[in-house]
Amino acid sequence: MEVKMADGTFAVLLLVAGLTDMGTNYCGTPTGCLGAGEQESRLSFSAGNVIERRAEEGFEVSMRYDFARMIGPFGQAVGLSWGEESGSWVGYGWTWGTTFGKSPFYTELHAMPGLYAAADDFDLGGPIEFRSGIELGYENRNGWRYAVSYDHRSNAGIYDENPGVETVNFKVSIPLR
Repeated sequence: MEVKMADGTFAVLLLVAGLTDMGTNYCGTPTGCLGAGEQESRLSFSAGNVIERRAEEGFEVSMRYDFARMIGPFGQAVGLSWGEESGSWVGYGWTWGTTFGKSPFYTELHAMPGLYAAADDFDLGGPIEFRSGIELGYENRNGWRYAVSYDHRSNAGIYDENPGVETVNFKVSIPLR
C-alpha cells in the first residue's frame, strides 16, 4: 500500500488547531495565551508498521512520555522508536488534543523534531528528522487510552535526500497518577 502524504501536514494542523484553541480559550484568561497549565502525565506504548513509501515495510515499536505541564493549549512530550527497517529515533516536541464533545473519544496531533540513527536500516537522508502525526482514540473511565495513530517522519528537505516514512500504530496510553 502506498500512501502519499504532504510533508508537514500534521505539524501545520497542530499549529492551526492549537492557535485557534489558544485564541478562543486561553488568551482571555488571567494566565494569558501561553500561560502554564496542567494535564495528566502519560506513558504510551505503541506498535505497528512502517507503510511502504520509499522505505521497506517493517515493524516498529515506540514509547512516549507526555509531561504534566502545558503551555497554553500545547502539551509537551518526548518519544522514541525502534524500527525493523526504519532505524531508531528520539525526539521532543508538542502535542495538541481535543475530545469530541462529552464523549470518551478524542483526537491528538503531535509535532516532534528529533535525531535518527539508520544503522543498517532505511536511510532517511540525515540525522535530523521531524515526526508529526495524528491519533484517534477512546479513553476509558480509568483514564487509559486506546488509539490508532498515523505519522510521517522526514527531514523536511534540509538534506539532499528526503524519502520520508509513514507509520501506522496501535497505541495504549497509561495515566501516571
